[in-house]
Amino acid sequence: MALEGLRGQLDPKRLAERRELNNGFGNALASAFELAVTSTIFAFLGWLIDQALGTTPLFLIGLFLFTITYEFWKLFGRYDARMREHESEMFGPK
Repeated sequence: MALEGLRGQLDPKRLAERRELNNGFGNALASAFELAVTSTIFAFLGWLIDQALGTTPLFLIGLFLFTITYEFWKLFGRYDARMREHESEMFGPK
């Protein structure tokens, strides 16, 4: 009985599906971390510039919004490229 359960877990197709799922989780976590850390760093740099120039919170908000906009644009570009690649694999080239 135990060997049958082990064989089911070691099935190459199931292993490939689990690997793909784990890669998806890893990619999502990396993207979320990049989005949070990058925007925080640029907001902090904006705060430092504002402190030096006395323009609080102009640069903080500007750099934060610029960074968030860029990160979302970059994430959408990656997503769009992956979806086009996935569609070409499924349906063939257009």
